[in-house]
Amino acid sequence: MSDFARAPLAAVLGPTNTGKTHLAAERMMGHASGMIGFPLRLLAREVYDRVVAAKGAESVALITGEEKILPEKARWLLCTAESMPRDRDVAFVALDEAQLAADPERGHVFTDRLLHMRGREETMILGSDSLRPMLSALTPEADIISRPRFSTLSYAGPRKLSRLPPRSAIVAFSAEEVYAVAEMLRRLRGGAAVVMGALSPRTRNAQVAMFQAGEVDYLVATDAIGMGLNMDVHHVAFASLRKFDGRRRRRLHIHEMAQIAGRAGRHQRDGTFGTLGLEGESHTAFTDEEVARIEAHDFPPLRQLYWREGDPRFETLDTLIADLEAKPQDAVLQAAPEATDLAVLRKLAEEGWVRERTVQPALVERLWSACGLPDFRKTGVDGHARLVGRLFRHLSEGEGHIPGAAFAQEVSVLENLAGDVETLAGRLAAIRIWAYVAHRADWLADPARGIARTQQIEQRLSDALHDSLTQRFVDRRTTILMRDLGASDEDALPVHVDTEGIVTVDDEPIGRVSGFRFHVDAGTNHADTKRLLAAAERRLGGEWAARTAALAADDDDAFALVAAPGETATLAWHGETVARLTPGRMLLRPEIALDASLGTLTATQQGRIADRLLGWLERTLAHILGPLRKMEAVLEAPGTAPAIRALLAPLTDAGGILPRKAALEPLGALDKEQRYRIGRIGLIIGALDIFHPKLLKPEAMRWRAALAAVLNNQKMPELPPAGATLVPEPKGRTLAAWRSAGFRGFAGQMLRVDMAERIARAAHDARDGKKPFVPDPALSTSLGLSDAALTRLMQALGFQSIRKTVGDSPAQWVWRGRRAPKKRTRKPVPGNAFAKLAELDLGHG
Repeated sequence: MSDFARAPLAAVLGPTNTGKTHLAAERMMGHASGMIGFPLRLLAREVYDRVVAAKGAESVALITGEEKILPEKARWLLCTAESMPRDRDVAFVALDEAQLAADPERGHVFTDRLLHMRGREETMILGSDSLRPMLSALTPEADIISRPRFSTLSYAGPRKLSRLPPRSAIVAFSAEEVYAVAEMLRRLRGGAAVVMGALSPRTRNAQVAMFQAGEVDYLVATDAIGMGLNMDVHHVAFASLRKFDGRRRRRLHIHEMAQIAGRAGRHQRDGTFGTLGLEGESHTAFTDEEVARIEAHDFPPLRQLYWREGDPRFETLDTLIADLEAKPQDAVLQAAPEATDLAVLRKLAEEGWVRERTVQPALVERLWSACGLPDFRKTGVDGHARLVGRLFRHLSEGEGHIPGAAFAQEVSVLENLAGDVETLAGRLAAIRIWAYVAHRADWLADPARGIARTQQIEQRLSDALHDSLTQRFVDRRTTILMRDLGASDEDALPVHVDTEGIVTVDDEPIGRVSGFRFHVDAGTNHADTKRLLAAAERRLGGEWAARTAALAADDDDAFALVAAPGETATLAWHGETVARLTPGRMLLRPEIALDASLGTLTATQQGRIADRLLGWLERTLAHILGPLRKMEAVLEAPGTAPAIRALLAPLTDAGGILPRKAALEPLGALDKEQRYRIGRIGLIIGALDIFHPKLLKPEAMRWRAALAAVLNNQKMPELPPAGATLVPEPKGRTLAAWRSAGFRGFAGQMLRVDMAERIARAAHDARDGKKPFVPDPALSTSLGLSDAALTRLMQALGFQSIRKTVGDSPAQWVWRGRRAPKKRTRKPVPGNAFAKLAELDLGHG
């Protein structure tokens, strides 16, 4: 018998919350060196952090399949059971949750560690009291110590999700169930943290930290929380009592129920457990016997443990498989069901190329090592075997390393932080596989680089998954609003509006303020939207007063006319609508109606804003539409001659641009002095139009169109591109709007009226009386005017073509003068007396 076998062996047995794991960690730190094997990477990490805090990082190691922190002088090792170094000589060894030796998938690993892992000075086996008969049979030398639970665990019955007490953990048995319950909690109670065995320690710790800090009152988890993870849980609710164990969907065993329920309560505080009635789940009910046994911690003793040869021979592939399939000699041991690693090995053994490469014991052992790659992606034996086979090809040729380029390509495609929870969780599972690969010391030429790369990606994916889980399943606003409901002004939660307009209540964003409008975040449900709007109305009075004062004191540059095509013209302050223009008694006298968002302001505040907007509007119109204001002033002046009034009245109504033919009569009545006065206003009486050049500027065009639309209760029309002088002729209402803006149509093109006048002036300058002449084509060509459009323009100006363009010979024109428009005979209006007369045949003709 070896020294290890003669070392003291103690078995500490009892239910959850007996302090077994804490005791083992304390005992280990009392020795010069030690090692503990855990069932979960998460639990190993948790105890590792605790020991590091006590002993320093340089003295503590963490060894799991995907993570290895092994300082050169490490004396205390925290490992998963599968990763415990079997050749490490340490003073203390402990195996946690040893009853997992009865687990069909992993039991053989725990049985092997229970039988063979020993410390020089002390060995501890931690587990459920159901393990007692197995220890008596397999390790009769063990000193069995029973520890009672620190607190009472009692049954609280079934609870609806909406009636769960705070600090509850809801346990489900699939990712889909976890997500469904978490989503319902988000809607009902503000959200939940999510914990699953597939999460990385970083993600799991971030989620648990939210729960521990009270940011959320609920935790939704898989049965991974039953394996010793310490959290401040008062109540455990089972979403189901059935789970899929890898082979079939079955009801939980009583010891599994107790292991999970036992997470409720901590130290001296009592805990409760119960069920959660979900629609469509007919198996969520404990029997009276189950309740009694869980409360009394009375579980059936284990009758057999699973076993598999822990030291198989590698002489040949068949020898290896035979050893792994061997039956145990001890009656209390049972051959383990075929685990994934053995199933993959048997699958690859059917491949000819694998047989050809495993003729030497070293390569047989290397193949078995590759088969130990965990199937974190849950792809099944066939899919996982393909991956293992691909890796073994690399491991069995050349220098026996996975090529760096191939490894880099595999991990690079996983460095994608986009996607939903399920997508990110899938990538995280995949990077765990490559982290496992990197931690095999002889699988990569540069394992340190591979480890660093996979750790970097895993951390980034972990953070992204935590953010995605939080965004999807946590709505702190709901929790805050429920707390805020009914609170008095003295007890109200603090409200803050930052410089970007983000509104927070108790540091939680609930929406944003723009202008004088509170916007609830997109995606908020109807009930929360109503609560948020009500909260804003109660709590934002001071913000509205401050914004009123800021608007009243702001510079004119802070205001603007917003007039998008097809919309009503509005006035904005820093880009946010505060009012709209309404019809007044004339074009330049619009009125202002404050926006509905200002309805929460006091009458005094609304008055201040209206006065400020009217002052800005008056100054802006004087600046941009000054010529129109001058026309209006001359029109209203007492001494203005009737002939001038007759011209300016329709010109002002038209926005400062009027076809000349529409003003022939008042133009003919003007004498020389009156024409001079018109010229002093800045008006140009052109050959085709009467206009003021400043009113053709883009901003003046926009304001004229907006004021005309307001006066006529219409939407803002589309305008020509800013600064354009020639545009294609549009259709319908847009055509009329562009004419009012200052464009004339000629053969499918529209030319700005001042450009038409330039061509008219150039034509008159080029002619000699009524002699034929050729206009300079440079101006029309530079404008882009077509030959057809130029012909129409020349004809409108009173010129007649006497020879069309032939080859390189340009057309010649002569001045004929413009004819007076023909008087059109009006057709009788249907239904009146003139229409009846028109219908009579009086015999003429």
